[in-house]
Amino acid sequence: MKICISAESTIDLPKELLKEWDIRTLPFTLLMGEEHALDGEVGSAALFAYTEKTGQLPKTSAVNRFQYEEHFKKLRAEYDAIVHIALSSKISSACENAKAVAEEMEGVYVVDSLSLSTGIALEAIYARKLANAGKSPEEIVKLVEERIPFNQTSFSLESVNYLYKGGRCSMLQMLGANLLGLKPEIFVKDGAMIAGKKYRGPMKKVVMAYVEDTLEMFPNIDPEQVFITYSTAPDDVVEAVKKRLVEAGFKRIDSTRAGGTISCHCGPHCLGILYMNDGPHPVEGK
Repeated sequence: MKICISAESTIDLPKELLKEWDIRTLPFTLLMGEEHALDGEVGSAALFAYTEKTGQLPKTSAVNRFQYEEHFKKLRAEYDAIVHIALSSKISSACENAKAVAEEMEGVYVVDSLSLSTGIALEAIYARKLANAGKSPEEIVKLVEERIPFNQTSFSLESVNYLYKGGRCSMLQMLGANLLGLKPEIFVKDGAMIAGKKYRGPMKKVVMAYVEDTLEMFPNIDPEQVFITYSTAPDDVVEAVKKRLVEAGFKRIDSTRAGGTISCHCGPHCLGILYMNDGPHPVEGK
């Protein structure tokens, strides 16, 4: 059975990794004033420049039902079934739209990732491995959903200004964080973004403290895959994180840039490590 693994552009994987794992995507839309662009066609630098110039965040538009219908129809012409891993339903209406379309089509299964960015990628890659091992779509959905509670998705932020502009923190929280020079951790719990620890200091010090705290809090790693995902970050910071993750026992470490949709909510100098926290999960099959 030929099974397609699908996701939105908020999976934040570059083209070479999408090709390696045979994952098909469809984009969110970004709106900067009168200008419309597809997520993936415009980089985070342009988005940040727009915000600095106008004081406004680019707006993001979730994939609508018509777009899902066209996407799924095209894929069903190539594949026997589709397993679509959607951006968390607690963050966007995209998942609800995808499920509504899937209910009216045969062979289309939608999983609510309850995650974002390369947290979605962790689930999609596992789904691809299961499909390659000969699992049915129903088995893939069941096994992926069993791992969702153990998806460790978190980020350290330079500031909460972009979260404030996007309506995800209050004026009081934003002013307090800026006044005290706090750099917060944001992690995803039950599909929603939650504030974690707060740090002070230059980016490298903050990021490394965040990495240590995360590894200590979530020590039951699946060593097969970890992502370092960032909007912007100096090379030396990324390399220091990579070195620490090698020491922690991860076998494969991929560094990726957050796409437009994720970047315009987290802002510049945001970096996260993302991995499954449920131990090794070898996939057996044909």
